[in-house]
Amino acid sequence: MKNLKLKAARAALDYSQADLAEMVGVSRQTINQIESGEYNPTINLCIAICKVLNKTLDELFWEGNDGRDSSS
Repeated sequence: MKNLKLKAARAALDYSQADLAEMVGVSRQTINQIESGEYNPTINLCIAICKVLNKTLDELFWEGNDGRDSSS
């Protein structure tokens, strides 16, 4: 599944994939693959991306239905 939230957060700060990649220590191709859903990043990489983009893990990487608790 594509990560459009990551792409939008990156674009909102006017960062290119290469900019973000350099800031978190990976290749531009890795960022491209995360955004296109072809690569499942490690938790450490997710955290690094969140710090750079000033977002939480939930904001960028949680794939919930709509935030409602399914147990209720």
